[in-house]
Amino acid sequence: MARAVIRFCAGLSAALVLAAPAFAGPVTLRAEVNDSDGRVTLGDLFEGAGGAADVLVANRTGPTVVLDARAVQVMAWRAGLQWDNPQGFRRIMVRGGGGSTGGAAPTASPAVARGNVEVLSYSRSLSAGEIVQPEDLVWTKAVGAPSDAPRDADQIIGLAAKRPLREGALVSTRDVSAPVVIKAGEMVTVTWSDGYVTLTMQGKALKTAATGDTLNIQNPASKKVIEAVATGPGAAATGPEAQRLKAAGSQFAAR
Repeated sequence: MARAVIRFCAGLSAALVLAAPAFAGPVTLRAEVNDSDGRVTLGDLFEGAGGAADVLVANRTGPTVVLDARAVQVMAWRAGLQWDNPQGFRRIMVRGGGGSTGGAAPTASPAVARGNVEVLSYSRSLSAGEIVQPEDLVWTKAVGAPSDAPRDADQIIGLAAKRPLREGALVSTRDVSAPVVIKAGEMVTVTWSDGYVTLTMQGKALKTAATGDTLNIQNPASKKVIEAVATGPGAAATGPEAQRLKAAGSQFAAR
């Protein structure tokens, strides 16, 4: 995400320098935006953008475009606008709209319910094992929400789909899990460490595992099987470090 933000800001810096708006002052993030042409501008995002309204923020090539709130804040400031982001948004998700259906809502996490419940849904279909990206999620209104619906998109972004997920389906935390980092039959580097001495060996994973999962690994020479905890792609820990990771539980997550 950080690389995307850097590229995003760098690509727009020239446009912001050339667009020297006469208006300067505080602005408010709009509750709705009509983005029928795929161009998201400061005027689409903010009320009171004045002369900076036509400054291009991003091009929407799919159903949604996800903007980093901090990057938007910096671009607004360079264009002479002041947005303090009082809600503390981290991302702004803009959906395509236009026509008789009205505008699309730029939403950010956490969502605020207005009338019906606002919940996350999938903006496109995902295959099993596919990693959820920011642009794959969009806030939408529904009569009700799943009992385990995430309150923040960050709870889902970076995780892997457990099964095929269809476009438009409401998001549930049961849909996703930590991405697989070790596959059954793969050779894995196993590390044993007590803080003073560190030993490593190569072993064969006997099952597929995500970061933080416990799995059995077989020594190919002795055929002895040991228990370890997956720590990353092709890597696992055993001994005291594995016990520490087990105790950490959900604090040790692949995000």
